[in-house]
Amino acid sequence: MGFRNSIGLLTAMLVIVGCSEAKKEMGDVSVKPNVILIYADDLGRGLLSVEGQRIIKTPNIDGLASEGMRFENAYGAMFCAPARASLITGYHDAQKDKWKITAGGLYLNISRGTMDQAEIAQKLNDQLGEIPENEVFLAEVFKSSGYVTGEVGKLEYGFSTTDKQMKRHGWDYYYGFLDHVRCHGFYPPFLFENGNLINIEGNTLANCGKTMEKETEKAYEERWNMEGKTTYSQDLFLEKILTFIRGNKDKPFFLYHPTQLPHGPVAIPKVHEDFVNDDRLTQIEKEYASMVKMLDDHVGIIMNELKTLGIDDNTMVVFTSDNGHEIYYSEEGRILKPVRNMKTGEFFDDVNTKYYSELAGDVFDGNDGMAGIKRSNWEGGVRVPLIARWPGKIKPGTTSNALVSNYDFMATMADLVDFEIPESKDGVSYLPELLGEKGQEHDYVVYSSFLGPAIVSKEGWKLRYFAADDIFQLYYLPDDYREEKNLYEGNMEMAEKLKKILIEECDGDLNNGWFKVKSSILPYIRS
Repeated sequence: MGFRNSIGLLTAMLVIVGCSEAKKEMGDVSVKPNVILIYADDLGRGLLSVEGQRIIKTPNIDGLASEGMRFENAYGAMFCAPARASLITGYHDAQKDKWKITAGGLYLNISRGTMDQAEIAQKLNDQLGEIPENEVFLAEVFKSSGYVTGEVGKLEYGFSTTDKQMKRHGWDYYYGFLDHVRCHGFYPPFLFENGNLINIEGNTLANCGKTMEKETEKAYEERWNMEGKTTYSQDLFLEKILTFIRGNKDKPFFLYHPTQLPHGPVAIPKVHEDFVNDDRLTQIEKEYASMVKMLDDHVGIIMNELKTLGIDDNTMVVFTSDNGHEIYYSEEGRILKPVRNMKTGEFFDDVNTKYYSELAGDVFDGNDGMAGIKRSNWEGGVRVPLIARWPGKIKPGTTSNALVSNYDFMATMADLVDFEIPESKDGVSYLPELLGEKGQEHDYVVYSSFLGPAIVSKEGWKLRYFAADDIFQLYYLPDDYREEKNLYEGNMEMAEKLKKILIEECDGDLNNGWFKVKSSILPYIRS
């Protein structure tokens, strides 16, 4: 990145010294720690009780925070595909042609009998082209450092991927979906394991059991009609996760679990006992809450397995989400999609009016009181939970105010395992922050959205661009968590400074940070 690459030699030397000192505090660095990354899907940080959630209790995820560090200013992306691309490449998503976003829904053709796996792979590989030899991906950072790498769950890149791409990205093992569209159902008739198509007995629906979002009597009956829906995908993932951990307990491993939960449409094998008699919730809200609860329960099972195997102390567990909150149900008189002001019936214009939970009818306040939801450049669309636990290394019960982003994870892990990543990467290591030491910090983070790009400085100034009207708005987040006070007119010098940086980060054109809908991905966008 232009501005960050101009850091002087003296600063760079100080950072290296700082990181070295931090690693001395880690104790015996000859024993490489295992790393598990649990990547929730559309989990607004307000859905966690550690962040103030009052209806859903998440004791296992809360436990990661009480035994480790939670971040107050962590950013994902505004949307699934760019979030995952940023995570595994280390690049922010407001640049031009940094990666290709593949078409969604191609693997549905297997169930339809119109294409086979080889034909689909050929089509996608032709679209993606050959990856340059000098490009580095997240799993490669670990693999090159002697780790066994595994990915279980939702695919890690684009809207569809292939066995060739997964292996090029550095995965020794993977199990799950290879496309996002089929992930909108939780009863897949087949999944993929190391390139092999694995049929799931009893799951017979081509759409993987995807349900309607608008709650009606018919929708309810559809959700609970279990014909062709025998095995829930998250249960399959948990089994494979435990098998991977057990099989690699005696060697360093990196396990990446991009779960489907709590992405909708709503589907769950049963309503959790916590919500069966909760009269604060409607039926579909109980089911959605149960999806969050299952995620927390599975985190608990994974943590117990680490302790049973005696590898808990030498395992770093990181929990975060790809983007901000999203609503996956619609109910007359309660909450509607597209979201709107339920009192006035008016849609939010995202300039003068914006989504807030209390206006739109979200009983859970999933975005933790922030403005906006998924796909937007308001804080509620991009700010995510981030928690890291590593016994004996990360001080328990700590909170960090450091400015971090999902594209920092690669740099942080490279720092952890002493792997040198290319200077072209946009991320900054927050390993020193985890270890309680001083390290290099971002001056700012940037991200794209369906509304336009935005930039947030480490001091808390945020400039957002609303592309449709070609306007900017400026907020000072430390005093304005809800983004209610546009300070653009009275702070032109700050606005111009941030605008200049944002344009440069968008490769000279702010439209590069404006995610426009393309026909090839419409099946995903609309769902």
